[in-house]
Amino acid sequence: MGTSEIPYPSNLPESEPSASAAGEPPGRASQRYDAAPMPTPNPLSTGTLLVSCPDRRGIVAALAQTLYGHGANILDADQHTDPVAGQFFQRIRFDLSEMHVDRKTLERAVGEVAERFEMRWQMLLASERKRVAIFVSRYDHCLWDLLLRHRAGELACDIPLVVSNHPDLKAVADQFGVEFQVFPITAASKSEQEQRELELLSARRIDLVVLARYMQVLSTAFIERWPARIINIHHSFLPAFVGSKPYHQAYERGVKLIGATAHYATADLDEGPIIDQDVARASHRDSPADLVRKGRDLERSVLARALRWHVDDRVLVYGNKTVVFD
Repeated sequence: MGTSEIPYPSNLPESEPSASAAGEPPGRASQRYDAAPMPTPNPLSTGTLLVSCPDRRGIVAALAQTLYGHGANILDADQHTDPVAGQFFQRIRFDLSEMHVDRKTLERAVGEVAERFEMRWQMLLASERKRVAIFVSRYDHCLWDLLLRHRAGELACDIPLVVSNHPDLKAVADQFGVEFQVFPITAASKSEQEQRELELLSARRIDLVVLARYMQVLSTAFIERWPARIINIHHSFLPAFVGSKPYHQAYERGVKLIGATAHYATADLDEGPIIDQDVARASHRDSPADLVRKGRDLERSVLARALRWHVDDRVLVYGNKTVVFD
């Protein structure tokens, strides 16, 4: 059967019929067709809602209706259901520039929904930038990378403080105008020095600690003060290759993959919830120096992604796992 052009009807009116002619109350047609496009939101006038709860019907609708009913405009939403754990997770980013209530009123409304669905939830505002402290020892590659990315505007946070157990990297922090504090650690002074570090973090209003190859094991008491707010980076050989030279051990074993892992620190050393991981190929041609170079590249990129996802409010922790809305 051949194709032909469909004739345009000649008997259609030249303009839209009036609302009364269409059988609608006056004003209904104009309301339907004259909707203006939504303005581009100011990034600083946005908020993020993170929720997790037992999976059941009606969660998405209840949250959307609550936000809409208080004047918030949902910009994007992502969700995940873990069928094994029976848990539901959602991240909603919304524009609050045209809200007709204050933040506390909206939080109360979300709290009522959360109580009904047994939710854990957080509401975070883009205007309230997180303040990050970087802990380092003598390795400088992760520190340089984070400070450069921050200067380039890639990390939506403030980095007002670098803490170290050695003075070696003060010049790096000075180049970026970041305060550098040294707390030498010995077995005898560890408890006292950690208390001083905690007091400094409180005084500088720090929200997140990043262990950028900090070669000290934080005490359980320190970590428990900062649940899911300490990010650590390490090579992915653990627990196979422990000690000060894991890449040399990997060379001796002839590994074919090397990697890096960023995770939240917990009392169980290097076993906290994983935020990000990556790997690179290795071969018999790689020397120990090659493996170190490849490993450091991975450590830089993996740690930067983990930090970015955290400060962008994309990570939900449950059990010893994470959901990352990347």
